[in-house]
Amino acid sequence: MSPGFQGRRRTTDPALPPGQYLTEDFPVLSAGPTPRVPLDRWEFVLATETGDEFRWSWAELMALPQETPTVDIHCVTRWSKFGTSWQGVSLDVLLDGVDTAADYAQAHSYGGYTTNLPLDDLRDGQAWVVHGYDGEPLPAEHGGPARLLVPHLYFWKSAKWVRGLRLTVEDEPGFWETAGYHDYGDPWREQRYQGD
Repeated sequence: MSPGFQGRRRTTDPALPPGQYLTEDFPVLSAGPTPRVPLDRWEFVLATETGDEFRWSWAELMALPQETPTVDIHCVTRWSKFGTSWQGVSLDVLLDGVDTAADYAQAHSYGGYTTNLPLDDLRDGQAWVVHGYDGEPLPAEHGGPARLLVPHLYFWKSAKWVRGLRLTVEDEPGFWETAGYHDYGDPWREQRYQGD
């Protein structure tokens, strides 16, 4: 585990979810080694519950419509960072035309990490596959070459080094969820752990 799992001073800023503190830096927290994925071998695969697959190479992802969301992010370890700027592709673009009856998705990462999300939380301009941060290519320690960005949930749901999504009819907990973290992870409701 990386360091950083401790609390900090409390603040009364109404833009901060309960129990969070504001940071100006960008802490790096990872559960294992940082995967290094060459761009010519990188691929994003969207698999439906029926086994249909949709694939994008790095060049194909770059050719899709790009967005530059600026969002606040909130880590379950209690730090929040305001106004982070990203570049990437909306999940709405990747899901467009995908025929599915699924209600959930499980994100899969290079390095074996997984996390579960309701499919509705990936639609309607709420989530992206991002490859840029603050005007530069996304550094590997922050999930580059590409990561999921789902800023309205705790940041562990924004899977680093993302390589795909598997759509499922039933919810299937991922890495941290099977270790006791909350299945949903809403920072405004302090859903850090199972039972919160």
